[in-house]
Amino acid sequence: MPDAHIRGFRPGDEPVLYEICLRTGDAGRDATGQYADPRVLGHVYVGPFLALVPEHVHVLDADGTAVGYALGAADTGRFEVECERRWWPPLRECYPDPVAVPPQERSPDQEMAHLIHHPETSLRAVTDRFPAHLHINLLPVVQRQGHGRRLMARLLAGLATAGATGVHLGVDIGNPGAIDFYHRLGFTDIDTEPGGVIMGMPLFLPS
Repeated sequence: MPDAHIRGFRPGDEPVLYEICLRTGDAGRDATGQYADPRVLGHVYVGPFLALVPEHVHVLDADGTAVGYALGAADTGRFEVECERRWWPPLRECYPDPVAVPPQERSPDQEMAHLIHHPETSLRAVTDRFPAHLHINLLPVVQRQGHGRRLMARLLAGLATAGATGVHLGVDIGNPGAIDFYHRLGFTDIDTEPGGVIMGMPLFLPS
């Protein structure tokens, strides 16, 4: 793999960033084939950031190809309001709400459609202390080479500069490698959610 460098988001990055999301969408493993619509996962976990806070999208580029990303929002509450105003409504026209299907019977696509119609919102007790939140995904070919730590440093510095005093994220309990990674960066467990743990860390302005 050629040397990788970090750059900002560019128009036209959306398809490959959506693909990275899909290829890491099963607790860090490849979720390709699990979804009838390969874009629906990206619509939930990547697209809102590209549309609403592109300044906090950082791309790991190897020889002109995106192979990872870190993205976040400095003010989670405001971000969720903007998603409800600008991002979710058009998607709701495309993806029917599977509310009539019992949760245990929903397909992966229907689970994502449910989130489009009923998006998760962060707990006030979490956002009061850790107002920013983030996601990071790297393809296996560039994992365990220090790129994740570099991406996080770039993203966290930008979130702090934007005024965030802390950051949180959710991690699938089926991804122990990611949990260890965040612990090494200084995140601590602050809450739990079904199938996952919420982690947080204070942020400080870069020196």
